[in-house]
Amino acid sequence: MALFNFRRDTTPAPAEASVEAFLKGYSIEVMPRTAEKVDSFRAILPKGTRVYIAHIEGTPIEDMVTTARRIAEEGFDVMPHFPARIIHDKATLASWIARYQGEAGVKQALLLGGGVSTPAGDFDNSMQMIETGLFDGFERLHVAGHPEGNKDIDKDGGDAIVMKALAWKQAFADRTDAKMAIATQFCFEAAPVIAWANKLSAAGVKMPVHIGVAGPAKLQTLIKFAISCGVGPSLRVLQKRAMDVTKLLLPYEPTEVVAELAAHKAATPGFNIEQVHFFPLGGIKTNAQWVTDNGGASGVPANATSAEV
Repeated sequence: MALFNFRRDTTPAPAEASVEAFLKGYSIEVMPRTAEKVDSFRAILPKGTRVYIAHIEGTPIEDMVTTARRIAEEGFDVMPHFPARIIHDKATLASWIARYQGEAGVKQALLLGGGVSTPAGDFDNSMQMIETGLFDGFERLHVAGHPEGNKDIDKDGGDAIVMKALAWKQAFADRTDAKMAIATQFCFEAAPVIAWANKLSAAGVKMPVHIGVAGPAKLQTLIKFAISCGVGPSLRVLQKRAMDVTKLLLPYEPTEVVAELAAHKAATPGFNIEQVHFFPLGGIKTNAQWVTDNGGASGVPANATSAEV
């Protein structure tokens, strides 16, 4: 009797392949207090992952630098936040940069206005920090983007001021050696993101976009953060979910928005969203595991030997 060997087809479906490609090279955000809860970043994040360190008002610079050094020593690219409105003056900014570079080897930075309404000192926006020249020599500089607008900047609900600022930053990107990109606020619908990204391209803003995505989390947690962070109309996705008693107690996962953005990127050559930036609002480990489960690379197994890492 003849024996037949059946080989299982492991080729991913087109939708799965687009999501896997879209998640490749993702970045993630931590704070000093959340980083302390992670025993090993190498156990949960892929090699080479860029780790942003959010600087919340009131966090001592010592804690920020310690966190940056610890994550850098584990082999990851570290990108601390520099929120303009919590930095008192040029001397303070110079001191922060010197500490990050001298103690943690930092070569990348996210420059943003910050979520504070009244500046603590001389800086009100990221452009003023760029103009100091103190970031000259950095390998990579990212700036903030707001797919659903930012009412702290454009108080009329439009985007004229934000778009003018992005045009200024694009002009700076054109004349600097640093690699630049736009890292955005998170939102929960793909359509507004796609429309915004296309608007940037049409306006001549060519910096690649690293789109913000909220990681898996309890619905109540997400709604709280979304409101405090000024998330726009896409908040209705969560509000609608909250009204469905069958989903109310289930954790939110970004499966739908990621799949839609991935499909659009796969079908649209030249689409300017380059990669995903995760806000791990439900925990770093939970977020990293979700990426792994959805086709993204995983970190080094926790039981790996030192020779393997």
